[in-house]
Amino acid sequence: QVQLVESGGGLVQAGGSLRLSCAASGRTFSSYAMGWFRQAPGKEREFVAYISWSGGSTRYADSVKGRFTFSRDNAKNTVYLQMNSLKPEDTAVYYCAASTRRIVTVTETEYGYWGQGTQVTVSS
Repeated sequence: QVQLVESGGGLVQAGGSLRLSCAASGRTFSSYAMGWFRQAPGKEREFVAYISWSGGSTRYADSVKGRFTFSRDNAKNTVYLQMNSLKPEDTAVYYCAASTRRIVTVTETEYGYWGQGTQVTVSS
């Protein structure tokens, strides 16, 4: 089992940057693939990014490709989402999640563990 705690959200102007962190508890963190999802007001939660257990494979939603970078440090039990060139449409609650699947997965039902979320607000 793994527990996840996100941090790093906040208010930023359009064009700015933020780095989200997600710290995990548990000795088996390195065996989990990780994902970031987000949910804007009045919208369904959507996939943002994926990273494999080793960090060797990543996948991004088209809407963030080229602007967001997902990385992990298994020694620190932490994943990071570097978000650059932020847009107002990036405003949402961002959630990290852990999956035991060994294939790339962008579906939230494949993730069994979730953090509480961190708010990102991008002003125009």
